[in-house]
Amino acid sequence: MTGIIDVHTHYVPHGWPDVTDTAGPDAPWLRVESEREAMMMTGGTEFRRIQSDAWDPQVRLADMDADGVATQVVSPTPVFFNYARTGDQAAKISRIFNDLALDITGPAGERMIPFCQVPLQDPELACEELDRCLANGHRGVEIGNHVGDRDLDDAGVVEFLQHCATRQVPVFVHPWDMTGSPRLDRWMAKWLVGMPAESHLSILAMILGGVFDRVDDRLRIGFAHGGGSFAFWLGRMENAWHRRNDIIGTSEYPPSHYLGRFYVDSVVFDDRALRLLVDTVGPERVMVGSDYPYPLGERPAGGVVRTSEFLDEETRALILRGNAERFIGS
Repeated sequence: MTGIIDVHTHYVPHGWPDVTDTAGPDAPWLRVESEREAMMMTGGTEFRRIQSDAWDPQVRLADMDADGVATQVVSPTPVFFNYARTGDQAAKISRIFNDLALDITGPAGERMIPFCQVPLQDPELACEELDRCLANGHRGVEIGNHVGDRDLDDAGVVEFLQHCATRQVPVFVHPWDMTGSPRLDRWMAKWLVGMPAESHLSILAMILGGVFDRVDDRLRIGFAHGGGSFAFWLGRMENAWHRRNDIIGTSEYPPSHYLGRFYVDSVVFDDRALRLLVDTVGPERVMVGSDYPYPLGERPAGGVVRTSEFLDEETRALILRGNAERFIGS
């Protein structure tokens, strides 16, 4: 197959069984308002209005055709990770959502590639759920960028990442549960400032937390939203590693050494930002991502990559498809 691969899209099932007996009164549920619209809920709180493109494969396929997208990686919506619950509670919810995801992607065949979610707060249960999902047809896993106050260098998370490396399963990291502050309550600042900062912090944890030193290089891991602000501040990290090595010399090598160990998506919306991203992480480590179907995503998917004036055709082809094929393992 040829055509664009979009590695960053999300789904929401069109309803699921009541999980309040497991998750409590603030459990996730969907308030269906019509055949085409619904409201994502956490307990009695409205989270986000969605439409049928979140669950209807035919709507998604029509949008993919309109955008020139051959294949979507379809991942969970992070609000449903439930990392604050017990491992058993999160495992039950993960099983429900993961099984429903196959109902969405199944009718599309190879055009939609399902990634599962796992109870990351419990590494043993997370590995078990990943293995179950792989047996059922999932091709990868999406995880949040932290579990409470534990970042990606937490021992339990590293255990899960090594399991993914051993199984050669791609991991897509998505920011979620951004830090709250009255200063971030205006202008969607949690999404405009918090998400880029969270992604940057996660890559920082992978490097300075020594994860890339501990997990073997079979690990294929990618970060949403262009890796956040990482590309812009790599030089600052590098300078600090050398000048304040007594504090942050916690990785075996300086930060730039680990370029080539991770992927990022392309959803940065600006050709100048894309140039910096490609120049920093390398042309073989950037993949098209759109954040479909949510309103802060890129439509058409890969638009900046396709119209960029600085990319040569070989590099453009890598970003539009070749790098994603390597990441997914197809």
